[in-house]
Amino acid sequence: MNTKSASAISESSAPRDDAAKRPQHLSSKEFTPLIQKLILYTKLKLSKPTIKSGEFYGSPGAGDSRVISVVSTLLFIIIWAAVTELGFIEPLFLPSPVDVFQKFVDIASNGFAGATLVQHLSASLTRIFGAFFFACLIGIPLGILIGCSYILRGFFDPLIEFYRPLPPLAYLPLIIIWLGIDEGSKMTLIFLAMLAPIILSARSGVTSVRMEQIQVAYSMGASRWQVITQVIAKGALPDILTGMRIAIGFGWTTLVAAEMVAAQRGIGFMVLNASEFLRTDVVIAGIIVIGVIAYCFDLFMRFLERKLVPWKGHN
Repeated sequence: MNTKSASAISESSAPRDDAAKRPQHLSSKEFTPLIQKLILYTKLKLSKPTIKSGEFYGSPGAGDSRVISVVSTLLFIIIWAAVTELGFIEPLFLPSPVDVFQKFVDIASNGFAGATLVQHLSASLTRIFGAFFFACLIGIPLGILIGCSYILRGFFDPLIEFYRPLPPLAYLPLIIIWLGIDEGSKMTLIFLAMLAPIILSARSGVTSVRMEQIQVAYSMGASRWQVITQVIAKGALPDILTGMRIAIGFGWTTLVAAEMVAAQRGIGFMVLNASEFLRTDVVIAGIIVIGVIAYCFDLFMRFLERKLVPWKGHN
């Protein structure tokens, strides 16, 4: 009787043991195709983690945002078209994207205010990038020297910090009195708007250079000038490039003010001239041209930053 009961108990418990072990030994054929895909996707994610070694939470802002940027831009254009085409806003205040595009084509082929679009662009780009070149030529070395010398810092800091917050329109009359209404006054106004952020970024870049690098250079027999040009200047390059990107933005915002001074050509002049006659489509077309050119230059500066300072953001 005891033998039979023991065998019955063992037989009754055997299915339970098999049921307990079965999920651990199931083959993938017993799952549905959807579950198989989910398992494969999970294995791929686990085998290729998106977080790098030493980054428990991942890098701030990591990820590709280009698709989101394209979608958000298209969404904005769709909303703009819907609001204007449905008549919520009068064309005098906000024309539709189609009207703006047609006006842009008309300006490109027939011109506006006595000049073609190419002539307006060439005049503005000459002023912007001419002033930008001289601002970099003077501002980058001066900012590095200010960061390296307390004497130069004490001499130039009050002057730079005094005029930096001033709007360009505040000292525009003074520049006209000194330089007249020729191209020199326009480029000087844009130059002064760009100079301060370049100097301050170069000075900030000097303070970010690690002291160990400077000490190693001195221990290897480098002179003070070699340390400044080959260690400090290269170490400050990320901040300098950031300051250049900021400076070109200040230059574009100052362009309209500069082309108020007896200009005959230029994108800013075109926008101002169109606003006097309530040509909103021309104003928006000019604003879009300025924004696209500035954005393309910013992308170019980002490309240079990746090529020249690939170590930026890495310890």
